[in-house]
Amino acid sequence: MLKTNIALISRAMAYMMVSGVFLYLFNNYLVYWQELPGTFELFSHYGYFGLEQPNNPLDETQLTQGWTQFFIYLLVLMLAAGYCVKTHDRSMQQDSVRFAQLAAYIIRFSFWSVCLVGFVDMVISFLRVEDFLEPLVGETLTQQLGRPIFRGTYVHYPLIVLSLLIAFRLKKVSFTWLALMVVLAEFLIVLTRFVFSYEQAYMGDVVRFWYAALFLFASAYTLVEEGHVRVDVLYAGFKRRTRAWFDSIGCALLGIPICWVILMQGMGGRGNSINSPLLSFEVSQSGYGMYVKYLMAAFLIVYSVSMLVQFVSYLLFNIGQLLSPNLDDQPSYKELVNTERVS
Repeated sequence: MLKTNIALISRAMAYMMVSGVFLYLFNNYLVYWQELPGTFELFSHYGYFGLEQPNNPLDETQLTQGWTQFFIYLLVLMLAAGYCVKTHDRSMQQDSVRFAQLAAYIIRFSFWSVCLVGFVDMVISFLRVEDFLEPLVGETLTQQLGRPIFRGTYVHYPLIVLSLLIAFRLKKVSFTWLALMVVLAEFLIVLTRFVFSYEQAYMGDVVRFWYAALFLFASAYTLVEEGHVRVDVLYAGFKRRTRAWFDSIGCALLGIPICWVILMQGMGGRGNSINSPLLSFEVSQSGYGMYVKYLMAAFLIVYSVSMLVQFVSYLLFNIGQLLSPNLDDQPSYKELVNTERVS
């Protein structure tokens, strides 16, 4: 009975944690993009939890919007917990695999986004800097494509939506291809610079864009493959149950909190390091370069969310291992996840 309750509570906390991070992103969008008050402003208005009341109190419309947001978020969290109660017969390993698949989908979607946006924006920048764009699309559209907000809204965003569909259809993604694209882009810079004495700002931008994506997006995938370098000399000699204890404590006290710290520090206000570039469609000051700098700030969102979901998956797996009476007969996390991917 005790093990059953621990499993149920662990599953409920896991679903509420993952739901909570997506609610946080949704709330951030409503507050800073749609100008809704949000729960923080709502609680500040009443002085709840010791928060300082604002100089300009919320009006009736804003109060209604704030309370609506709050109850929607609360409802989603309650539904997440209720789902765990209703599906009490599901094992923790099954939910662990589900969250691992969710993290993998986030990475696939992000992978295709940077591939498509990188290629298309590079072509637009090349045509623009070489004065080929106006004969192709006309003077008006050429001027519009020179505005970051237009290119982001009508070029980047549709490609990102298309990436959602591609990632759903294509279940496998290899970061080898992204690494190869980085190498080829850098090789092109060397070739054109030293052979043809030609170099433009967009050429360096695409290398940085793809390399940053490779470095940050592959982190969750590497965690599944157990490829992260461990800096301790004791873990390798631990028994399997001891490893499960250490992995559980590490995920709960270090992994998941650091993901929340990145999100809250980067998205805690309009001028914070993630929100500010996204809201202003920030671009580099290198003249006719690519207009993707603002998207590179969003890479931290992808990293934090994918790692948080992956840490939740890993935590559930290890708690399930600790509750299992025949631990030595259980597959490893890598074996479990990869077996489900193949099936």
